Amino acid sequence: MNLIIDIGNSQTKVGIFDQGKIVQTIHTPIFDQALYIQLKSQYSTITKGILSAVADYNNELIKQLKAELDLFLVFDSQTPIPIKNHYESKSTLGLDRLAAAVGALTLFPNRELLVIDAGTAITYDLIDKDNRFLGGSISPGLAMRFKALNQFTSKLPEVKAAKQWPEFGKNTEDAIRSGVQQGIIFEIEGAINQRLAVWPKCHIILTGGDAELFEQKLKMPIFVKPELTLIGLDRILEYTKTN
Repeated sequence: MNLIIDIGNSQTKVGIFDQGKIVQTIHTPIFDQALYIQLKSQYSTITKGILSAVADYNNELIKQLKAELDLFLVFDSQTPIPIKNHYESKSTLGLDRLAAAVGALTLFPNRELLVIDAGTAITYDLIDKDNRFLGGSISPGLAMRFKALNQFTSKLPEVKAAKQWPEFGKNTEDAIRSGVQQGIIFEIEGAINQRLAVWPKCHIILTGGDAELFEQKLKMPIFVKPELTLIGLDRILEYTKTN
């Protein structure tokens, strides 16, 4: 079994995989020794693991994992990956973007893919049918947009996201929700339409913590996979083991 740890900007996702299949996923504020002990007692056959982090992590715990498991990797720009990386500044490429691309390729090999990750930032990444990661774009995420309106104005409140929102707000809070959340819908649909004009058979994959807020509002076929980054990391771990 494989232990997959993805430390993001706002939360940590942990996955247990068995021969490429997801056994369990956990969303937690931090990955600590108590959680590791719990998982190891529950899944005694965990022998391999991988960590991807865009935020700080417990170095002592990672040393313990490296000592106790047969193989434990800290994913970085030098880690072998089963995708051709055509990004120019590889050292600055977010590892979560790369792992999500590998996850998409695992699910849909040899296809033209647009991966949209609606997390702290919203990223749009392209993989062509020759399994090449071509790069993409980055824009502010949902919480970041709400916070920016509050911090860069003197009177607008900081509003929280809602599962339902009006097309046009009749009060300030609803107007902000409409502008931010409907604005993201327009942005995502625009990115999808732009790519479909070039790649008519492109598969669209939506992931990230805020994906569920938008999936029902998008008026086009998409494949939603919240565990996409974990799937990619599991694939990278297996690929590294054999290469």
